[in-house]
Amino acid sequence: MGDEVKRSYRSARRAEQAAATRSAVLLAARDHFTERGYAATAVAGIAASAGVNVDTVYRTVGRKPQLMLAVIDMALAGADQPVVAEQRDYVQAVLAAEGARAKLTTYADALGRVMPRVAPLFDSLAQAALTEPDCAAVRDGIGERRRANMLKLAEDLRATGDLRDDLTDDEVADLLWTTNAPDYYALAVARSWSPTTYAERLGDLWCRLLLADPVEAPA
Repeated sequence: MGDEVKRSYRSARRAEQAAATRSAVLLAARDHFTERGYAATAVAGIAASAGVNVDTVYRTVGRKPQLMLAVIDMALAGADQPVVAEQRDYVQAVLAAEGARAKLTTYADALGRVMPRVAPLFDSLAQAALTEPDCAAVRDGIGERRRANMLKLAEDLRATGDLRDDLTDDEVADLLWTTNAPDYYALAVARSWSPTTYAERLGDLWCRLLLADPVEAPA
């Protein structure tokens, strides 16, 4: 019995140490990519900041494109670890909102908070994708994932009964997917929109474009 307890303790301790190492790598990667961009970030520098060797970085997270993907998923969630879409706070808030208008404006408001921290990362990844196939694959994978999530949102919106009947769920997903892209936010920034203005106009655009009754009823 004593040996079993010791093995269990050692196993738990190893798992705890592995989690701490992964967390240190992820936080170091986030700092490097955010401050320096993709091209100027070296895996060796991330390893040094995390206090580990390069092989440990590869083993715990992956190579440089996978590190960038993990950092983007951290930034999307505003967390110290990558978080899948369904578990992000703003996604849960959208799902909990009542009615399509509330869901759309809740999502637009969330993008107003999220985009300022993720758009530079997406831009850095897009630049790297021009010359690095692995980065292009990560970029394309994120785009496909985002499109799939927009289809789920379109289905959730459809269930409210508030969407236009002449738009299919695929068309609704495409309209959301194109206008919530980091590229769209970059254009808004270029026009000197604040994040709040961007969120307000995006929510207004979606409501006017997607709802059967785009005019909000008076309170």
